[in-house]
Amino acid sequence: MSQTAAQDERAAAKALLAFWRAAGVDMDEAESVFGLPTPAPQREAPREAQREPLPRTAKTRPAARSADKSSPISDARALAQAATTVQELKAAVESYSGCALKATARTTVFSDGLDEAEVLVIGEAPGKEEDEQGKPFVGRSGKLLDRMLGTIGLSRQSNIMISNTIYWRPPGNRDPTQGETASCMPFVERLIELKKPKLLLLVGKVAAQTVLKREDAISRMRGRRLSYQRDGLAAPVNAMVMLHPAYLLRRPQEKKLAWADLMLLETWLGELGAPRDTPPF
Repeated sequence: MSQTAAQDERAAAKALLAFWRAAGVDMDEAESVFGLPTPAPQREAPREAQREPLPRTAKTRPAARSADKSSPISDARALAQAATTVQELKAAVESYSGCALKATARTTVFSDGLDEAEVLVIGEAPGKEEDEQGKPFVGRSGKLLDRMLGTIGLSRQSNIMISNTIYWRPPGNRDPTQGETASCMPFVERLIELKKPKLLLLVGKVAAQTVLKREDAISRMRGRRLSYQRDGLAAPVNAMVMLHPAYLLRRPQEKKLAWADLMLLETWLGELGAPRDTPPF
């Protein structure tokens, strides 16, 4: 038999054996018929050990910030609202540390005058003399303010209370920042709520813009009958704006405007029935 014929016959035998294997024939006996070696049993490839799935670890998320997380302004608001008297409010301001100016100031400058006064005067920030004495308007401009108000029967000894929009002196008498002003405003607003004055007198542009929440120039606010309104007040508070005495010391020619404002203030106080001293002349 030629080599080619032998190869064909062997291939045919292998094909037949494959068929028998599939049909379930005893392969040891069948393969011996054709003299074919029994193929070594195929070794099953080792399987990787079944790994237990790792337990899912819950992703750790950063804790969400609480909506009422403490901040200087929220702390100020809480302290202010807890006060039910002017003296309690003063103590709250003195205990408050949320305004950075407190760290550089010598004293807290809250108020002067009578707690029960029906006229509330609010100025700007304390200066050097105010920081030293712990009272508002005690320097040159304060002395001028006392003389001006005295001409229409107002004084801190008998019928007015004086306070500030900022309770600590800014270093070098610089302008306070928005953040410093905002941290003091809850106390200013609470003071007005507690006192419910017959008239609120705002001295200077900064005090007027801050308390009334207006951006007008002081020339557009002074010499007019205004009102202060805020949630929590049963009724609007009468308000008036006047030029700051420090400005009048720098520009004495503007004192005629200040005099006109005083005349309007005197008339309005008379209409409101606010108590006043007898002017010294």
